[in-house]
Amino acid sequence: MTSMIDGRQADSARRRERVLKALDTMLRSDADITVSGLARAARVDRTFLYRHRDLLERVHTAAAAPPEEGRGAAVSRASLQSDLANALARNTRLAARVRQLESRLSEALGERVWNESGLGATADVDQLQQRIAMLEQDLADKQGQLDERTDELDAARAANRELTRSLNHNPVRPSGRT
Repeated sequence: MTSMIDGRQADSARRRERVLKALDTMLRSDADITVSGLARAARVDRTFLYRHRDLLERVHTAAAAPPEEGRGAAVSRASLQSDLANALARNTRLAARVRQLESRLSEALGERVWNESGLGATADVDQLQQRIAMLEQDLADKQGQLDERTDELDAARAANRELTRSLNHNPVRPSGRT
């Protein structure tokens, strides 16, 4: 039984050594350090890393650590996530601006087509229609005044005819002859 325990401990030590070598290689190569990536590189199961808390802490520390000086322009995971969040926010703002501009363009083109089709009245036509309506109202007022004067003239003519008829039927006799 002790030989089995010794064999398992030796296997665990070999895996541990592979994990540490793979972590060191990943740190030197500026590769993105993740539990899955490290387990794959060390040819161990991810559960091995989760069972050995000290190895898991090293993985998380290495993943969060800024790049060493002199190692080139490596970017951290946090900076990439920050850049992604900023790009997504900018994309959202630009999409809203595009929708706003499309709406304004659609309104402008719609109004232009409406006016060019002759269905919509242009500003000049609107002014002319207002002027026509005003002149039609003035004409109606003048027609009303003309009708009133025509009625007064007809009444005056009728009164004149009656007066003439009554004078013609009852001749006035000179007062000296009887």
